[in-house]
Formats: sequence, C-alpha cells, structure tokens
Amino acid sequence: MKRIILITGGQRSGKSSKAEELALSLSDHPVYLATAHIWDEEFSERVRRHQERRGPQWTNIEEEMTLSKHDVTGRVVVIDCVTLWLTNILYSEELRVKSEEFATLNSSLNLAKAEFDKFTATDATYIFVTNEIGSGGVSDNALQRKFTDLQGWMNQYIASKADEVILMVSGLPVVIKTDH
Repeated sequence: MKRIILITGGQRSGKSSKAEELALSLSDHPVYLATAHIWDEEFSERVRRHQERRGPQWTNIEEEMTLSKHDVTGRVVVIDCVTLWLTNILYSEELRVKSEEFATLNSSLNLAKAEFDKFTATDATYIFVTNEIGSGGVSDNALQRKFTDLQGWMNQYIASKADEVILMVSGLPVVIKTDH
C-alpha cells in the first residue's frame, strides 16, 4: 500500500534523523535516495560519512533529478531532500529556459510536480525530507526569494498528497497531518 510521509522543519531540526529512524522502524532494509549534488570535496566527505553512519542495511542511491528512474516498489525509501532536489531542477531549468524568471519558476515547479507524481505512482512508503526555508526573514536576494517561493509551493504540493506530515522543532516531532 502506498504511503507518503513529509518531514519538514528548519535547518538542523532533526528531520533526517527522524526520517531514518522512521524508515528503520518500517523496514530492515530501507532505501536512502540522496538528491544532493556534490559541489566540492568537503561535501563529498560529508556524504561518505553519512553513508557509513547509516550502515549496510541501507540501499544508497544518489539521484539529483530523475527520482522516477529508480524502482522502489514495495520498499521504504527516504528522499533527502526536496530542497536540494529543487535546487538541481531550478539550475537545470535556468540553463535550458531562457525566459522571464517567473516562467522559469513555474517551469521548474511543473517539472518537479510531474516528477513527484511519476515517482510516487507505485506502491511504496515514501518519506520525503524538506526544509521550511520560508519561516525565516525575507532575503534581500531576488533569486533566494524566488527559490523560497518555489520551495514553499512544492512543500504545499507534497503535503497535500501526504498521508502524514511531521514538523520537526528542536529535535522534537510535531505531527501536523495524519490520515490514520
């Protein structure tokens, strides 16, 4: 049976740890689908440490954009994280779409929604990790403000499809939506 869980919160609020804990409570061999683009050696080392910490019971997949090319039918999968995935989509779209910035945002949002729907079409337990970047102050950087809009719209879309939404605050889970 398909189940979608969204875990959201601020930076270092405990989102990823909660997602991993939840996945391990549901499966002995969960999947960790990492969406990060490896920008430099420091980040590469960080990824290596995280994979090592998770241990051999996890199936690790690195995928920056096309989540749906991985068949996770019947599995429990942590997708960490929506924010980095959207960054990859936005930068990819910016390179391809030479139009008004708002159109680029809409194009990126439409691409992300379509990919989300395609990826979550099969029966699996999906645990999406995302950031609430719009909860802070308003940036003086135009691109950051546009990305905050994109992130907020995609978070709303995923939350509308989710069976459960958990807000992490200072390491504590606050369930804000549940269908059971």
